[in-house]
Amino acid sequence: MELTTLYFTILLVSGGLTVVYVLLSDVLDGIFDIFDGWLSPTLILSTLSFFGASAYLLERFSPFTSAISASIAVVIALVLAIIFNLFILTPLQHAEESNAYDDEDLEGRTGEIILSIPTDGYGEVVLRGDSGTIAKTAACVDGTEIQAGTEVVIVKIENGIAYVAMLDFDLDTSF
Repeated sequence: MELTTLYFTILLVSGGLTVVYVLLSDVLDGIFDIFDGWLSPTLILSTLSFFGASAYLLERFSPFTSAISASIAVVIALVLAIIFNLFILTPLQHAEESNAYDDEDLEGRTGEIILSIPTDGYGEVVLRGDSGTIAKTAACVDGTEIQAGTEVVIVKIENGIAYVAMLDFDLDTSF
């Protein structure tokens, strides 16, 4: 078997496995959780693809000997894999977009009562922001009634219930 055939086979197999891994990554991630960081299948397969491609091109079109072409291909593959990991894979792993929030994040935010809170009962408060709208079950901190449309502030959240207080904009400015 010629070296160009070997390199081209490495390129095709590793490239094909990369595509299959990307398509099935949600299923296979549980299996490959033991390979964390630099040993991820994506990085290994892409390194092999880079090696196969650069070795094939160097063997086919350069005046270098096979040993020198293979050595240069290894260096090229490692450099491209490092660049690929640093500038593509790592940012993608940390760029998961999520609308998830902790209840503690809502404390101190203002909202509007959309379902009146009866005395010693529950209603609903809606919080609007740049990331979306959140509706929570609400109760008044001091147990009083709050009508729909009233602006409130979330004082605390316990067991998924937002305890709110009415906002009082009547500030006494006399000293």
